Amino acid sequence: MHRLTRKVRFSVNPFLSEDLEGANSFASKPAGEGLAVFLELSVEVIGEVNPATGFVVNVYDIDTNVRRYGLPVFAERIKEDFRKARHISFFVISELLRAAWDRLNDKFEAAKLGKLSLKLNPSRAAEIDSEDLTMVYFSEKFEFAATHKLWNDDFSEQKNLEVFGKCANPAGHGHNYIVEITVKILDGGRNFRIGDFEKIVDKELIKIVDHKNLNLDVEYFGRANPTVENITSFAWDRLAGRFGEVSLHCVTVWENDKTFCSFRG
Repeated sequence: MHRLTRKVRFSVNPFLSEDLEGANSFASKPAGEGLAVFLELSVEVIGEVNPATGFVVNVYDIDTNVRRYGLPVFAERIKEDFRKARHISFFVISELLRAAWDRLNDKFEAAKLGKLSLKLNPSRAAEIDSEDLTMVYFSEKFEFAATHKLWNDDFSEQKNLEVFGKCANPAGHGHNYIVEITVKILDGGRNFRIGDFEKIVDKELIKIVDHKNLNLDVEYFGRANPTVENITSFAWDRLAGRFGEVSLHCVTVWENDKTFCSFRG
């Protein structure tokens, strides 16, 4: 079984009578004019590969169906609420994702709709999954800078160098880490506030590790090597149970753009 994902980018002008279709789907289609609301909808379909075409679903058909049936769900609500000066809450976004799901669910031939993920800005996304459509997942990326050294006192110096290489440099070395925190929300986010979520992550995790020597300044890493794997475990332990009715779902930490690790406790 294959999982194919297509990202569909579009812009909405709340106060124009028509949206310009545009001709560059890589950027945005509809194109938007001037300052517009830009969104990106990721669509995952699950199915077998057709031996005659090599496709699960032709991505042209995904684009066509998403723009015809899915995007109007968001565009119509954005235009209506902007013109009436109404706030579009996270709960409304959850409702719109489910409405788009209902319109798209039978539009991909034999393939099954697996996920819909709406990118709200470069660091945030809301997602629903076929495994449980009553659940909404919210993800946000944070950053922190820290130094670390990978070393095991039970190893000889030679073995440390063999196992950890440059990461065993006695003076340590630094990374600009990215950490993505994903929570699952049962009620569609009626009482979920992104600002409150950010304050918890900042207090319980980012302030603990940012601009720190992980080996020396963070007690946890006095007994565990500060590898990207152990940093994800540490982040999970710091954040699990901190969000009230909202449950922690996944922590992903990027050490660089080539190396990252995810953890689900």
